[in-house]
Amino acid sequence: MIPFSVLDLAPVIEGNTPTQAFANTLDLARWAEQLGYTRYWLAEHHNMPGIASAATAVLIGHVAGGTSTIRVGAGGIMLPNHAPLQVAEQFGTLASLYPGRIDLGLGRAPGTDQATARALRRYYEGAETFPNDVQELLAYFEPAAPSQLVRAVPGAGIEVPVWLLGSSLFSAQLAAARGLPFAFASHFAPDAMDEALMLYRRDFKPSARLEKPYAMLGVNVVVAETDGEARRLFTSQQQSFVNLRRGRPGLIPPPIDDMDAYWAPHEKAMVERALACAVVGDRDMVRDGLAAFIARHRPDELMVTANIFDHAARKRSFEWAMQAREMLP
Repeated sequence: MIPFSVLDLAPVIEGNTPTQAFANTLDLARWAEQLGYTRYWLAEHHNMPGIASAATAVLIGHVAGGTSTIRVGAGGIMLPNHAPLQVAEQFGTLASLYPGRIDLGLGRAPGTDQATARALRRYYEGAETFPNDVQELLAYFEPAAPSQLVRAVPGAGIEVPVWLLGSSLFSAQLAAARGLPFAFASHFAPDAMDEALMLYRRDFKPSARLEKPYAMLGVNVVVAETDGEARRLFTSQQQSFVNLRRGRPGLIPPPIDDMDAYWAPHEKAMVERALACAVVGDRDMVRDGLAAFIARHRPDELMVTANIFDHAARKRSFEWAMQAREMLP
C-alpha cells in the first residue's frame, strides 16, 4: 500500500499566535503518527505571517521530541539561504538525537520574497551554486577523512536521508544524476509534474544512497462529511493564495461560503491552476480522486497537505484521508 505522509507549514490562523500554531503542529504530528502516516515534514518559509515554520530545524526537533516513531523532516530546507556546513550540523544533531527518524529535503528557491531573500544574505550569492552546495552537503555526511580540515560535528558518518525538492525540471534532473529521492511540489505548482517525473525516472543513476528512483508527489486533500463542507473548508487555502498574489500575505483566514465574491476571474484561474492537484470532497469522492491521481502518476509516496482553518476539522480530514488510503484498490 502506497505510503502517505504529511506536509505542514505550522499555519497561523486569524485570532491565533505562533505559540498556538506550534501546539497544533505537535498535536497533528502525534495524530498522524497514531494514524500510520510515514513522515511529517515541515517547510521553510520567511516573512509570511501565516506560516510559522521559518526556523525549520528547530521545529523539527520539537516535533521529533514529542513523537516516537514517525519520521520527521524538512520539506524543505531552502539551501541557498544557508551554508551547507550549518545544515549538515543541524541535521546531524537532529539525527543524533532521534536516530533513524530524520529526513532532509532540499529546495533551490529562497522560500520568500526578494527583499527578504536579501535579508537572508546568502541567496543572491548562492542560488546558482545549488548543485555544488548539494554535493558539499552530502560530503559532510560521509565519514570524515583523517586529513579533512572541515567536518560536520555532529554530522560526519551519520545517516541522514537527503531528498531533492522541486517544481521544475531542474531538481528532477539533479536528483536523477545524484541518485537521490525526489519530491515534486505538485500541491502548489503542478505544471511540470509529468515531464519532471518522466525525466527523473528515465535518467536516474543508482547511488550509494538509493538503488532505484523514488518519487513523492504533494497533493492537497480536504475531506469532510459532505462535498459542500469540504469545498468550504478549502476556501481558506484558496483565499491565502489570492492574498499572496495580491501582495498581502497574512494569517490563514476562516472559510467563506462564496469564493466567486472574493476573487476576480483571472485570480480564480490562477489559483485553480496552482491548486490543480487537490482532492476535495466527502470520503467516497476523496477515495476515488486519490485512486485516479495515483493511477495516473504512479508516485511511490504521497505527501498530503491540508491548510484548514479549524484544527479539529483538519485532524478529521487527515484521519479520513488515511481511511481513504485503506480503501484504495
